[in-house]
Amino acid sequence: MTNRRNFLLSGATAGVAVAAASVSKAAMAALPEPVLQDSPDTMPPLIPSTGRHYNPVVTLNGWTLPWRMNQGVKEFHLVAEPVVREMAPGFKAHLWGYNGQSPGPTIEVVEGDRVRVFVTNKLPERTSIHWHGQRLPNGMDGVVGLTQPAIEPGKTFVYEFVARRPGTFMYHPHADEMTQMAMGMMGFWVTHPKAKHPLIDEVDRDFVFLLNAYDIEPGAYTPKIMTMLDFNLWSWNSRIFPGIDSLNVRRGDRVRIRMGNLTMTNHPIHLHGHEFTVTGTDGGPTPRSTRWWEVTTDVAVGQMRQIDFVADEEGDWAFHCHKSHHTMNAMGHDVPTMIGVEHRGVVGEINKLIPDYMVMGERGMGDMSEMEMPIPDNTARMMGGEGPFGSVEMGGMFSVLKVRANQRRGDYSDPGWYRHPPGTNAFEWTGSLPEPARFASEGGRSMPPSRKQSPREIEVQIRKPGAAGGHEGH
Repeated sequence: MTNRRNFLLSGATAGVAVAAASVSKAAMAALPEPVLQDSPDTMPPLIPSTGRHYNPVVTLNGWTLPWRMNQGVKEFHLVAEPVVREMAPGFKAHLWGYNGQSPGPTIEVVEGDRVRVFVTNKLPERTSIHWHGQRLPNGMDGVVGLTQPAIEPGKTFVYEFVARRPGTFMYHPHADEMTQMAMGMMGFWVTHPKAKHPLIDEVDRDFVFLLNAYDIEPGAYTPKIMTMLDFNLWSWNSRIFPGIDSLNVRRGDRVRIRMGNLTMTNHPIHLHGHEFTVTGTDGGPTPRSTRWWEVTTDVAVGQMRQIDFVADEEGDWAFHCHKSHHTMNAMGHDVPTMIGVEHRGVVGEINKLIPDYMVMGERGMGDMSEMEMPIPDNTARMMGGEGPFGSVEMGGMFSVLKVRANQRRGDYSDPGWYRHPPGTNAFEWTGSLPEPARFASEGGRSMPPSRKQSPREIEVQIRKPGAAGGHEGH
C-alpha cells in the first residue's frame, strides 16, 4: 500500500461541503489524503482506532479503506481511476476501479455514524457513486441526471449521510453503468451494529468479496464491455483461481462470509464439508424463523447474501460457484465436443499444415490442466492450480476454506496443505471386485397395459363450434 496505509488521524477540516457538489482546487488541500493499494493479496483486517469498536471484516484479495475523524464525522476519500489488476499470477487486466484496485476498497462504519465520502474522478468520462441498498437522502443516492449532476473528469464531489441501519451493501456508478461496471467499478460497504443486535451473532472471522465477470480475449488486456452473457472470466474480487486466496480459519471459529453479486447472472455458491445458514441479505439480517441449514445458496444479480457457520471440520474444503462453467478460465464457446472421436491417425497429416496441432478433448477436458500448449501472452490457462495430489482442474470462482486446529486466533496466514490422518484418504482399490447383484425381473413398464386392450391406434377428432353437426356456443 502507498500513501500512509494507516493514516487514521484525528483532525479538523474547515469549510467542507455537506452536499453532493464539486469541491474547488483550493479546498482539495483540506481533503483526506487518498490511500492507494497495489497489492492483490488479502490485507489484514483494519482495527478501528477511532470511533466505536467493532470486529472488522477481511476482504478476500482486497483491503479496507482508512478514514479520518473530523469533528465527529468519518471522512473517506475514493478515487475513480484506471487500474491494472493482476487477476491471477502472470495475467493482468486493464480495468477501472477505485484507489488503485478493482474492486475498490471496502468501507466499514458503525450504525449511527455520520459519514462523509469524497469522490475524485480521474476517469476519461463522467461518473457518480450509487450507495446500493443504503437508506439516505435522495440527493445522495448517486444517479446521474436524476438525483445529482455528473462528476466530470477532474472534479471531486462529496456525499454525506448517516449509516442508518446495520448490514452489508455495495457501491458502484450510476453513470454509463454498462461500461463502468463492465470495467470493474464496484466495492463493498459494511455497517456494523452499534450494540448487540438480536439478529446479528458475534463471529470470530468475517470475510467479504464481490462476484464479478469479464470478457477478455486471450492475449488482450481490456474487457469487452458489450458482452451480455458469454463472459470467459468469472471472478471473485476481480481474481480468478488459482489467484483467489484461501479463507484460513481456526477449528471451532464462528465464520461469516458476505458475498455481493454484480455480474449478469446468478451464482449458486457451494461450501464443502459444512452446513450454513443465510443470516443476511441487502435488506439486513434475516429473521431467525426464515433460516435453515444449507450447503449452497443462490446469489442473484444485484443481491448480497451473508452466511454463518461453525468451522468444526478440519481440512481443505472447496468453496465455489456450482455453475460448472464458472469454475473455468479463458473459455472458448465455439469449441466442438470431440469426446469419443479417435483422430490420432490424422494428426501426422494435420501437423504438415499446422505444426503445433495437438489432440485435445477426445477423452474429456481434464487433460487441459496439464497440457503445455502455447498460449498468447497475458492469458490465464483454462484450468490451473496445483494441490497436494496434482492439478485441481478448476479456475474462475473457486477457493478453499482451510480449517486448522492450530491456527491462532486472528491469524489469517495460509497454513499450507492439510495433512490427512492415516486411513482418511480415498485410495485406489487393487483387489478383486465382487459379483454385481443381478435383477431377475426384466425391464418393463411399472403398469403394463391390460391384455383386454387391443394395441390399435386411436385418432382423436375435435368437432369445432359451428362445424357441420356441431353445437354452436357449446
